[in-house]
Amino acid sequence: MNTVFDFAPLWRSGIGFDRLFDVVEQAVKFEPTDNYPPYNIEKTGDNAYRVTLAVAGFTPDELSVTSEPNLLIVSGKKAEAPEAEYLYKGIAARAFERRFNLADYVAVTGAKLENGFLTVELVRELPEEMKPRRIAIATGSEPLAIEQKQAA
Repeated sequence: MNTVFDFAPLWRSGIGFDRLFDVVEQAVKFEPTDNYPPYNIEKTGDNAYRVTLAVAGFTPDELSVTSEPNLLIVSGKKAEAPEAEYLYKGIAARAFERRFNLADYVAVTGAKLENGFLTVELVRELPEEMKPRRIAIATGSEPLAIEQKQAA
């Protein structure tokens, strides 16, 4: 059974949707998922979000939070521990890397480690030119002229 979708027809008719198509292609690719560490994603306001990861046993020095354009990467690697003889070892302390795709204009505002939970705060900050604005409607018989600079 073939589960690969061909997005070529959409590329031909869409302009400016490059990132959207990349996200869709990435979503339909089959990749085995690792559920470590568990996490929550919360919406805390109109344009505010929180990602919380359960990272019990990790110190701030063993964790890394990296923000790239449209991507949040949280990784952890335990420092070398002295060898011990365990009768049972059920606490996971393996290295991990979690990647979260972010929408345009979403930025990381802070990260905090408390009680074994790493909390990363995110906010969506739209630039002024991207916010909705009201356009004045002219009245009268004269049409509005659009000003253009003359070519030299």
